[in-house]
Amino acid sequence: MTPQQHDLFHARRQFLGRAATGIGTAALSSLLPAAAAADPLPVAQPSVTQSLAHHFAPKAKSVIYLFMAGAPSHVDLFDYKPTLTRLNGTQIPQELMEGQRFAFMKEFPKVGGSPWRFIRGNGTGGMFSSLLPHTAAIANELAVVHTMHTDQFNHDPAVTFVNSGAALPGRPSAGSWVSYGLGSENRDLPAFIVLNSGEPGQPLQSRYWGSGFLPTTHQGVQLRSQGDPVLYVSNPEGFSTETRRRSLDAVRQLNHWQLETINDPEIRTRIEQYELAFRMQLSVPELVRISEEPKSMLDLYGADPSEASFANNCLLARRLVERGVRFVQLYHTGWDHHGFSTEQDLLSQLPRKARETDQASAALITDLKQRGLLEDTLVIWGGEFGRTPMVQSNLPATHMGRDHHPRAFTIWMAGGGVRPGTIYGATDDFGYNVTENPVHVHDFHATLLHCLGIDHKRLTYKFQGRDYRLTDVHGRVIHDLLS
Repeated sequence: MTPQQHDLFHARRQFLGRAATGIGTAALSSLLPAAAAADPLPVAQPSVTQSLAHHFAPKAKSVIYLFMAGAPSHVDLFDYKPTLTRLNGTQIPQELMEGQRFAFMKEFPKVGGSPWRFIRGNGTGGMFSSLLPHTAAIANELAVVHTMHTDQFNHDPAVTFVNSGAALPGRPSAGSWVSYGLGSENRDLPAFIVLNSGEPGQPLQSRYWGSGFLPTTHQGVQLRSQGDPVLYVSNPEGFSTETRRRSLDAVRQLNHWQLETINDPEIRTRIEQYELAFRMQLSVPELVRISEEPKSMLDLYGADPSEASFANNCLLARRLVERGVRFVQLYHTGWDHHGFSTEQDLLSQLPRKARETDQASAALITDLKQRGLLEDTLVIWGGEFGRTPMVQSNLPATHMGRDHHPRAFTIWMAGGGVRPGTIYGATDDFGYNVTENPVHVHDFHATLLHCLGIDHKRLTYKFQGRDYRLTDVHGRVIHDLLS
């Protein structure tokens, strides 16, 4: 390239860049008046949403995903297998083990029958552990899927996979895809909010709710259970709201000038996030005051405003979807029951985890329904995989544990777009392999998006020269689960 060509090339590029930036700046300035902030995401109006985001009429507007991190035992909670009780203590058939990978098991371990009896769910042919009486009582509202299966058998890649559709870190989470696809219905709160509870020792990676290569405005925002619900949501002592507003105006102007110069979309995201954070200073403190709920409602959930709990988070999730938050994900840790220690003992810890979650999960369904919110809120309960029908060997006589099992596990869904009172799929007599109607993680994601009115094949984002989607190049909608 000659010097003359080089100068011409840069002049043309500068002209095009500044022309595009000028148009964008004009639009941005109209959205960012001196005393008011821009919406971080477009507030969804029916006509706009239908034409720009929805591919067909949605059944659900919001999602509440109750994620049980650590993998609950499907054969002890949902998938009733009398054969396990009958063969308890005998060796598992060799053909089930051959060629399979396990996290800890060696050779041919023994079958372990569930120590708990099962009861019939209300209004369905489904069976539920006696550890879940509240869930069994609302079984007529649920679609129970016994045939979920995944490609991963260790926790971190499995949690990453079920949340993002890929086992390797770096892909957007499902909540981020929903935020990207549908925007927000509330200008004062993020579209995607995360709540955590459970054992403090079990790690949860923030990338589980990250936005990956999507703009960072779509990442999940974690609300903390102690102190400020969001870091720095309160002004420092001696720092007024008016002073903060003036500071943000100055920072916004600096970012605006930088945006004009280099036209980086992440600068626009930064401007939007600063403004959303300012509005959250007013909206979040009111949102998290569950103590203002009537005592009857606190009792329904088993919530106690004075201490952090899964029950509190379920009640808070209802308050969030009432205010138009698109995707609320609750992570409850402590379900990894190998039996190697008292903290991992299935016999003592599974009943405890059930007590922590059963009443509140059922209360959430009951509460949403009586408020008319269940019909357009999709609620999901499940973990990253299941547990083996065989028990871990060489454990103390007082302990019991099960290994990771990706080949079959149970989740349930309720609300927006899901057919209530459904029992879907079947596993063999051991709860080991799927025998009827398998549902892969990609199928689960395709069905979730379908309930929200999104065609999973058309919700894409171009990154590094390729169109990506939540379901990658896989996935099918499970229409038998839909109403």
